[in-house]
Amino acid sequence: MKTLTKTTLFIGTIFLFLLGCNTSENKKNNATTDTAFHAKVDSLMGLMTLQEKVGQMVMYSGSGAITGPTVNTNFRTYIKEANVGAMLNVYSAKATRDLQKLAVEETRLGIPLLFGYDVIHGFKTIFPINLGLAASWDLDDIEKGSRIAAEEASAVGIHWTFAPMVDIARDPRWGRISEGMGEDVYLASKITKAYVRGFQGDDLSKTNTILACAKHFVGYGAAQAGRDYHTVNMGEEELRNVYLPPFKAAVDEGVETFMTAFNEINGVPATANTYIFKDILRDEWGFNGFVVTDYTAINELVDHGFAKDEKHATKLAIEAGIDQDMMSSANRLYLEELVNEGEVDVELVNEACRRILLAKFKLGLFDDPYKYCDEQREKETIYKPEFLEAARHSAAISSVLLKNDDKALPLTSEKTIALIGPLAKDKENILGNWGAAGDRRGKAISVHQGIQEYVNDAKINYAKGCEIEGDDESGFNEAINVAKKSDIVVMVMGEDYDMSGEAASRTNIKIPGSQTKLIKRIREAVPNKKIVLVLMNGRPLDLSEEDTLADAILETWFPGTMGGNGVADVLFGKHNPSGKLTVTFPRNLGQVPIYYNMKNTGRPIPANNPKEDYKSNYLDVPNTPLYPFGHGLSYTTFEYSNFKLSAETTGFSDTLTAMATITNTGDYDGHEVVQLYVHDKVGSITRPVKELKGFEKIFLKKGESKTVSFDLSVEDLKFYNSEMKFTVEPGEFEIAIKGTSDFDFEHAFTLE
Repeated sequence: MKTLTKTTLFIGTIFLFLLGCNTSENKKNNATTDTAFHAKVDSLMGLMTLQEKVGQMVMYSGSGAITGPTVNTNFRTYIKEANVGAMLNVYSAKATRDLQKLAVEETRLGIPLLFGYDVIHGFKTIFPINLGLAASWDLDDIEKGSRIAAEEASAVGIHWTFAPMVDIARDPRWGRISEGMGEDVYLASKITKAYVRGFQGDDLSKTNTILACAKHFVGYGAAQAGRDYHTVNMGEEELRNVYLPPFKAAVDEGVETFMTAFNEINGVPATANTYIFKDILRDEWGFNGFVVTDYTAINELVDHGFAKDEKHATKLAIEAGIDQDMMSSANRLYLEELVNEGEVDVELVNEACRRILLAKFKLGLFDDPYKYCDEQREKETIYKPEFLEAARHSAAISSVLLKNDDKALPLTSEKTIALIGPLAKDKENILGNWGAAGDRRGKAISVHQGIQEYVNDAKINYAKGCEIEGDDESGFNEAINVAKKSDIVVMVMGEDYDMSGEAASRTNIKIPGSQTKLIKRIREAVPNKKIVLVLMNGRPLDLSEEDTLADAILETWFPGTMGGNGVADVLFGKHNPSGKLTVTFPRNLGQVPIYYNMKNTGRPIPANNPKEDYKSNYLDVPNTPLYPFGHGLSYTTFEYSNFKLSAETTGFSDTLTAMATITNTGDYDGHEVVQLYVHDKVGSITRPVKELKGFEKIFLKKGESKTVSFDLSVEDLKFYNSEMKFTVEPGEFEIAIKGTSDFDFEHAFTLE
């Protein structure tokens, strides 16, 4: 290890001072700031050795959450040697300050570290899982939640989150479906922008903003058989029309970083894929931020069979446009050597280092490397009451009422409740996968606790009944007795939190263990009592049996720190359920993949004869899902009427307006997610049977009506054709405004 002298430290300190000059002037004008940052980066680059530049392209993990097979424990040594530019899994104002001090005060140039962490759906205050947040269809709430996550994360020294995950996912077997926004391109693109705005704010130099990271580029959600890390093969049309748009939305919103995907795409692993990173991301989209690998992804090019060894993998990655190496050590071990041997152009290293340094300047780390390391701010920020209240609200609006026969819900405080199930008193699984630094025991509110706000303990008869997994039925009798002596049965069931997320694919998407068997036994024991099933899970499940057993089903996903309160607010009607599915629930696994905007085939099923022979159908179940995209009930009812178009024919330069009247015809005030769908009937390549093109969440008091309108331009109708041109074609388009994707079109317009 190099011994640093006082002279070396002095030079580094002076250098930092010079780099920090004119900061207040720069903040007056963003354009001036960017220009000044680039000038400062160039000045710094002129002083750096090749080894120091490569060091900026290396990331190691601390001792926090580990999401891969390789952990290098020598990171302190590497920091002192200027061989590390970023750390992950290190947080707290003190811990980050200690490591930052090594980088700033014990290296020649004193370049500060970036600290990253998986802040996925909250940091300390955990919000519902991302698939749940998407079900709220509330962009303002999603942005607010990620803003709160940034507030908390930045208060403990974190500069950078590895979120949002914007992978389109249509296979519920894939565990990471829980981390995304679902199956629809339009909705995912809108939500992506909300996350980026929330994390990054309007000024990255503020201490309460963090870098966002769009991941995983690209196609990760299309892994074969829903098996994590598995192969992806798709045509260019599907890639551009389905999987790329949310990433383009992130670029348009100013996301600062991208992460590579683990999968290969069409035979080339993403981490070595020049086409997607250079041709599309850089050249076509103009992305100027930096790209980080996923955990050990460079090493894995060898296992893919794409690189002969790790040195070769290092060369392939940087030539594909990858800037920073997460955990594989490949850049540290081989990149300088590859440049010296003439195998890698040094300008590739310069470009990568320049992008990483620019992000550090934008964060203001060269002005004050310790600006995020304020222990007093940490104490004042974590778990603020307003953060907890926001999480409670998010849990309520993310819940989706899948079924509610005979008005089984809402509950009333007069009736005694049999509260049954392995998740009824749970404080651990309720946070879901990617629970970050959330306190699973001390802060999380269980459903049992939430219900206690509405009824006293004397009216709650509790029995666990069974475990999440396993076939133990020893608790069944107690649960049945509890059900018999209560007025209504509430069963809280679902998955263990680590059954979804990374490396958590399942071939069986039913509720695990003996839970469904317990529901059946209780139904047999109390045939005339209402059974309410409250679900916690990270993916769409096969609920075909439960749908026949329960009177009401409330999908709450994993609702987070304040989940118990938010769920209880829905159960007792304080919040009228307003969530809508952003992913299809199949009747069984054999229908997968199933999603609302599939294509028609040459032998579509006739509406009047769904079992007709030699049509594209199944012998044993209908083609339709159990619960479709956009589905979600309310305690009130909504009527759609008076659909109108501003014109029956429109031109390429025109804007078409579609409108409909929505009336609350029920007995409760409530929110409704109004959805606009379009179908391009004939195209040069076949088009989906329907596509979401707009939505608005409205609030209506009982008896109230509102006219909702949507504007459509040709930009909304464009797609990538067979020549990969983003274009629109004249012809007839069907159009509808509905509250779900389950409908038949009745109206159309012509584009001339």
